[in-house]
Amino acid sequence: MGLKARGAVAALALLLGAAASVASAAAEEAFVTDQPGNEVAVVDLRGTDGAPARLVARIPVPGQPAGVAVSQDGRRAFITSPEGKALSVIDTAARKVIARIPLTGGPLGVAVAPAGRPVYVADWYGARLLVVDPDKPDEIRTAPAGASPSGLAVTPDGAFVLSADRDDDTVSVIDAARLERVAVIHVGKRPFGITLSADGTRAYTANVGSDDVSVIDVAARAVVATVKVGSRPYAVALTGRLAFVTNQYAGTVSVFDVATLEPRGLVHVGEYPEGIAAGADGRQVYVANWFDNTLSTIDVQTLKVVATVEVGEGPRAFGAFIRRDAKP
Repeated sequence: MGLKARGAVAALALLLGAAASVASAAAEEAFVTDQPGNEVAVVDLRGTDGAPARLVARIPVPGQPAGVAVSQDGRRAFITSPEGKALSVIDTAARKVIARIPLTGGPLGVAVAPAGRPVYVADWYGARLLVVDPDKPDEIRTAPAGASPSGLAVTPDGAFVLSADRDDDTVSVIDAARLERVAVIHVGKRPFGITLSADGTRAYTANVGSDDVSVIDVAARAVVATVKVGSRPYAVALTGRLAFVTNQYAGTVSVFDVATLEPRGLVHVGEYPEGIAAGADGRQVYVANWFDNTLSTIDVQTLKVVATVEVGEGPRAFGAFIRRDAKP
């Protein structure tokens, strides 16, 4: 191959690489529940043309939507409506609700199995989980949990569901196959959000009543550490060695090292921050600010807010609200 030909191939490779990078970046979106706004705001977190994060769609969802769980393949988002007593299913590519499944009780926290189903919904009033197959909406099963189950997380192998039981100060471990409560772990006061590490070995609860985070060894089913954070912690996001915790009353995000448990910083965000999640590349963390109606972007390296997007009235984004590339 001649020099000109090799140069042309190299140039083409660079162009294709750049195009692939842009396509990959463009696929990352936030699906933010605006509870009093009765909608889900969709934010393009990367921008197809290198632009900063921006609002690109609003999807009407009645019943004051709060909880959100985007499937791992990125194709669907599942939204709970506590007042409307329903689970809405959103086609993320079409950006529209394709199903609305009636539920009983007080549906709040939500998580989806790695395979895309079933979907687990915390019934705030019923001390139970509602187990929903979105393709068979009439066949709803239940599993026991503690009082006022809030945040939910599913282990990477799909074998267990962890429920933060706010009014029992516990975390329930539920066998996903048998739908039985197989362990109860005592944590801090009023646990609300719960997040699992990528490998499923550690769980972290944000305890709104004791202003701390409980660190759980999932295999041992025991708390192995407690980390003090800010006032009224709501949820936890993990990226690399760092944990990020939204402090509702302080308007801040506490950051600590998950290995040493030492504090690494405090980031001032909007007023009353709630939902929080890390981006796919681990370079940004996104925070929904309830009273400011905004989504903040935190740069993980500098621990500073680098962007703020208006998203709608009362954003909660309680759960896994980031959509990444859909798998083929």
